[in-house]
Amino acid sequence: MRLKYGIGFFAVMILSLMLITGAYQLSYQHAKERAEMKVAEEKKPEPQEPVITAQEPASVAADGQALKEDCYYLMDVNGYVVVYLSDKKTPYEYTDIKCDGLPAEMQEEIRNGKYMEDAKALYGFLENYSS
Repeated sequence: MRLKYGIGFFAVMILSLMLITGAYQLSYQHAKERAEMKVAEEKKPEPQEPVITAQEPASVAADGQALKEDCYYLMDVNGYVVVYLSDKKTPYEYTDIKCDGLPAEMQEEIRNGKYMEDAKALYGFLENYSS
């Protein structure tokens, strides 16, 4: 009787060892395939992003068009800064900049019509004071 149990125990041990070995081989192959795919992805050339060069800011037209030699005026309209063309009558760009959020000295200049010599100065101001 001991012999029967000994042979059965030995058979179960051999079968268990074979199952563990098979499971290890499957997991090893799966990990190897994932590693190969990862290496292949890393070697794949990435698409080139378009190079954006610095350009002069594009004009945003409201009711009028600005010419290259035009100057601009910043004025207070209903509590917001609005950019006008050199004639001080034609709006060039409406902004979301609230006048009461600006320094007191700047508010006074804008109420009187702050002069901006060119588009570079205008966009510099807008970039500094917009949120």
